[in-house]
Amino acid sequence: MRLRSLVAAAAVTALGISLAACGGSDSGDSSDGGSGGDQTLTYWASNQGTSLDNDKEVLTPVLQKFTQDTGIKVNLEVIGWNDLQTRIQTAITSGQAPDVVNIGNTWAASLQATDAFLPFDGDAMTAIGGKDKFVPTALATGGKEGTDPTSVPLYGLAYGLYYNKAMFAAAGLQPPKTWEEMVTDAQKLTNPAKKQWGMALAAGSYTENVHFAFINAAQNKADWFNSDGKPTFTGDGNVQGVLRYLDLMQKDKVANPSNAQYDNGTKSVNDFATKKVAMVINQNNADSSIVANGMKAGEYGVVPFPAPAGGEQVASHVAGINLSVFKNTKHKDAALKFVKYMTDATTQTTLGKPFSSLPVLKDAKPVFTTDATEAATFADVYNTKSKPLPLVPAEDQFESTVGKAMNSMFAKIATGGTVTADDVKAALKTAEDQVAASS
Repeated sequence: MRLRSLVAAAAVTALGISLAACGGSDSGDSSDGGSGGDQTLTYWASNQGTSLDNDKEVLTPVLQKFTQDTGIKVNLEVIGWNDLQTRIQTAITSGQAPDVVNIGNTWAASLQATDAFLPFDGDAMTAIGGKDKFVPTALATGGKEGTDPTSVPLYGLAYGLYYNKAMFAAAGLQPPKTWEEMVTDAQKLTNPAKKQWGMALAAGSYTENVHFAFINAAQNKADWFNSDGKPTFTGDGNVQGVLRYLDLMQKDKVANPSNAQYDNGTKSVNDFATKKVAMVINQNNADSSIVANGMKAGEYGVVPFPAPAGGEQVASHVAGINLSVFKNTKHKDAALKFVKYMTDATTQTTLGKPFSSLPVLKDAKPVFTTDATEAATFADVYNTKSKPLPLVPAEDQFESTVGKAMNSMFAKIATGGTVTADDVKAALKTAEDQVAASS
């Protein structure tokens, strides 16, 4: 999920954004488990489909079914990712909030620290069907470790390594199982004279860059924060993980230096889809973009993003969307019924295909693709090879400072400069000091 600093978001409160009020204008909550009376919930959904209108088309019949089943109406507003975090922060500071809201799951700990959201404690968790229905790694994104979560998983996403089957076959290569194999394959498939590259990177996107800083460090068994929530950015595992990723452009020379200008993942995916590159690392919702750009589903395969030989088998962070209830809702029981409905097996299956998401429920099967092998690969990565981003209030600052530092280092490499391990450590020290000073 694309983050902007919560601090920056708070600063725009004065802009006077018009917000839908919490559903407090309706009658009091029914607690007898009945029809819900004339209650109306306000729900802010994130943009998951091809457009805001597409989201409304997908969600409207799903919400109508909920109303038919419970008598509880739902006032839907779909908000784009460029605005969602600002809207949430403004709702927190103004007290005028929706009842239920989608959040990027990497925001969970930062939002939890505002104390504006309902904890899913024993009773609340039971009301939505219990914690045991969720994939454990997905539920772990719900808030700070050791606390009652203030969000629960709704849509799952994970990274995979997409590869061009024809290019691999022509070069006599098999899909890589280790980082070293991936680099070797990419080098064999790189021919700058023919404008052919082994890999494409979103090297100008701070959010993509920080995701790979996190994943590569996790493969080195390194952490970005200690048990007290203090930043530990300059540890050797973090430094070497970042350098390993930078070296795809610098030392290994398998990525076009122009990738330093790619400020979002779509641009690197498009290079893969148009067969300019042999591999790209992206989340499973890249499928629709790949096919839309003319590549047939059978022309690509997916394997887990590989770790170095002997490294920790972490292939992704636990990506996706969570669902939260504002603590000041006047319709707590109705809101919990809605959360239960949105996270039940039927609704998850209904929304999984149009939103290209992975199921967040145990034993549920992915429906975003008809390729059984691809579905199984992403499900395995999400369920067993993913690690949550740091579950600390300063997570958003970690993303911003480290990600932007990597943008600058990629830009230096792209213009002929050299980035050493000492350079990486110095950049991470600056980022660490910024986070520590604001904590």
